[in-house]
Amino acid sequence: MIVFLLRRLLQSLAVMLAVALIAFTLFRFVGDPINGMVGQDATQAERDALRQNLGLNDSVVVQFGRFVGRTVRGEFGLSYQLARPVNQIILEKMPATLELSLVAGLIALLVGVALGVFTGLRPRAASSRFLLAVSLVGVSLPTFLIGILLILVFAVWLRWLPSYGRGTTEQFGWWTTGLLTIDGWRSLIMPAFTLALYPMTLIIRLVRAEMLEVLRTDYIRFARARGLTTRAIHFGHALKNTLVPVITVAGLQFGSVIAFAIITETVFQWPGMGLLFVQAVQNVDIPIMAAYLLVVSLIFVTINLIVDILYTVVDPRLRSTIQRPA
Repeated sequence: MIVFLLRRLLQSLAVMLAVALIAFTLFRFVGDPINGMVGQDATQAERDALRQNLGLNDSVVVQFGRFVGRTVRGEFGLSYQLARPVNQIILEKMPATLELSLVAGLIALLVGVALGVFTGLRPRAASSRFLLAVSLVGVSLPTFLIGILLILVFAVWLRWLPSYGRGTTEQFGWWTTGLLTIDGWRSLIMPAFTLALYPMTLIIRLVRAEMLEVLRTDYIRFARARGLTTRAIHFGHALKNTLVPVITVAGLQFGSVIAFAIITETVFQWPGMGLLFVQAVQNVDIPIMAAYLLVVSLIFVTINLIVDILYTVVDPRLRSTIQRPA
């Protein structure tokens, strides 16, 4: 197991280095950051001096090496637009994104698994057919359109929920949360549901398909022949054996929820890392863009590592495969 974890950690490190290199080299061509940092009246000498101070005259290799060295120490340099350390800006915006993604992920997982089991156990019921039809809508409609429709209905027409912002938050050191205030929950409902709808529909259809497949297997027939209760068969045997693919998809979708929160945060003006990234693109703020991609990549590889570990917890048969020498 230790060898397996070390191998996964080395693979994750290689992925992080590749992402850092790709992000850093790509953002070299998105525009000149000097134009966003000086006024129109700045002389060429002032521009050249600023470029020299920022180290933009060095080669790409030197700049990338400097960037990696600072990143290892938890430093991402200074924001070109805000003139502040990027790590401080990311830490200020991270709680909003993680809070939104966590609530959306929990909604997608809990509702998706519950409705997937329901539709799998009653595949021909009218309610199951209706849920599957609704899930097609969730998969087909783009996220920004769902968010706009929710704003139109619940914020403009009904005036039940706020259309933008995070609401009232509580401060705990560097962490801020809106989960302890009613206003925070009201502001969270629409963006969380918008972000959760797509992964929730995927989980519903996956759990349903896996349940239908597992219920046809021989060991389920044997369990019925032994006289086990229906509850024990459905939830003790069938559901447990559907969890491996569900864990895979749920883990990847949770990473996607964090990565693609950009659209939801932009629609609802949610003050998180996604909105920060959009503003950084508009201002050609390369340090923030590179730091954002690295943070999201780190979250992705961490989730994948956790998913690999959960495999062995859910399905003990995989332990022997992992422990067997290659």
